[in-house]
Amino acid sequence: MADDGAAPGVGEVERGFPHLATVRTALTALYKRLSYDTISTFAASVLPGQVAIGAGTDLHLGTQDVARVMVRHLRLPRARIVVSFRDMVHAGRVELAAGPEYFVELNSRFTTDRRDIGACLAHEVTHVYLHRLDLWWPGTRDNEILTDTASVFLGAGWLLLDAFRQESVIRGDRLVRTASKLGYLTPEEFGYVLAVRARVFHEDIEPWLSSAQARDAYRAGAEVARAESRCPPLAGAGWAARRAYAARRRRAVEAWRRHGRLPARAAEADGVVFEGGDPLRVSFPCPTCHQRLRVPVRGRLRARCVLCRAEWDCDT
Repeated sequence: MADDGAAPGVGEVERGFPHLATVRTALTALYKRLSYDTISTFAASVLPGQVAIGAGTDLHLGTQDVARVMVRHLRLPRARIVVSFRDMVHAGRVELAAGPEYFVELNSRFTTDRRDIGACLAHEVTHVYLHRLDLWWPGTRDNEILTDTASVFLGAGWLLLDAFRQESVIRGDRLVRTASKLGYLTPEEFGYVLAVRARVFHEDIEPWLSSAQARDAYRAGAEVARAESRCPPLAGAGWAARRAYAARRRRAVEAWRRHGRLPARAAEADGVVFEGGDPLRVSFPCPTCHQRLRVPVRGRLRARCVLCRAEWDCDT
């Protein structure tokens, strides 16, 4: 079985958050399969100096060194990655055999531009890691999003965001503006996953990003992650959001008391759902792993996610 990475993608770059629902599902799946304890061992990210291949370094030897960095980072001591280069559509691909030897092919464009070899290997070696965990999703698109999300959240895939850049190049007698990226996630979605990781591990990789465009995408993703952590019934919600939540809660309480059932539109776009019972409960997605949390509607309390162990102050 082979898994193809994203195409080199020089040209039009998709922006925004079109895959965010799948990314959130991927974070839940990662915590469920690996557990909090295992994910906690990935607190330190791959460092920039570990994946840099200098101009004076032999390309093949340097690439094998970077592959070994990824193998060690992802705790694959019995895996051996053999890397080669060839002309192809995708940026990279890996043969997912039984191991311990895995063959990775990288696009030949990396022989003349070494900057993103580490990013491509982060993605391909994560394919190997997930393959060994038997964690995969049907469908190329969703499985690649899972791989991108896992690579970023486990501390190797920040390089994929760093591969996003917009440059001006001279072609003939014209100055042409180009954009390039790697991976299936948009730059902003990479930024989102990195921001969630930063909140978990108290790590800020923004100074490592080499382009202004990557830093802007990181900040955009971080804003979405911050907004999730401020949604009611979380205590950090703003005045307007809290007022809207209070109105929804009032309708739910009144419907339960009068009819013994809740309004048909108990769930809104933010995922908040009121559930009948004594006491009435409210459920909402954990801003870290997106597992649903269920807490009683009884004022201020502290909710603890049993999956990722994040704790959240709530005002229900």
